[in-house]
Amino acid sequence: MLEFEGKKAVVSGATRGIGKAITEALLARGATVVGLYGGNRQAADTFAAQQAHCGPRLQLRHLDVSDYQAAADCFADLEDEFETLDILVNNAGIRRDAVLAMMKEEDWRRVLDVNLTGGYILSKFAVPLMMKQKYGRIVFITSPMGHLGFSGQSNYAASKAGQIGLMKSLSKEVAKRKITVNCVSPGFISTGFIDDLPEVQLKEYKKLVPAGRFGTPAEVAEAVLFLCSEGAAYINGAVLEITGGL
Repeated sequence: MLEFEGKKAVVSGATRGIGKAITEALLARGATVVGLYGGNRQAADTFAAQQAHCGPRLQLRHLDVSDYQAAADCFADLEDEFETLDILVNNAGIRRDAVLAMMKEEDWRRVLDVNLTGGYILSKFAVPLMMKQKYGRIVFITSPMGHLGFSGQSNYAASKAGQIGLMKSLSKEVAKRKITVNCVSPGFISTGFIDDLPEVQLKEYKKLVPAGRFGTPAEVAEAVLFLCSEGAAYINGAVLEITGGL
């Protein structure tokens, strides 16, 4: 089903893990996707080659989502090319773990800058393009860590809790323009984002999940696409957890 045919989407962190799965799913259902990536050019080149059959429906752009002026320039280009925007998925995120007493200031700031401020910046520039047509879908990829918290992840947890607060406020600001804003909150998902954790720690985390396994990026992508669909028009300001019952 090409339910997103003719729709224009921006996905941050689009070439790896959950972002890659979301981009693939949108492309498979007919959307044109501008995929933003932060630093891994090799992963972006590989993904572009894998999706070469999509032709001009996939554009990959290097962008530090925390760079306000670079984002402004990027969205100015998008407005010139597309005029409007239908979907924004704020997926870009990083971790720099350490217990708070040992956490470097730059690691605190960088995680907040990318995970939280980046979502503010992209949403700020996306909303006017959606308001022009009185339609839009914005989805933040947050985390249960925003309310659970884990030792050594105070910066990450703070950024994810902040995303939910940002989403809640923005959802009220734009609802009358038929723009919805929601969060998808994945639990433990099998991606490179957690693959660097020690095996013993991964086993302990898996024991916490009632489903007895980690989720897949494709399962998260399905939830995101539902919230981006026409059928989700009355879902606004919500957090949809994809956690296996965590």
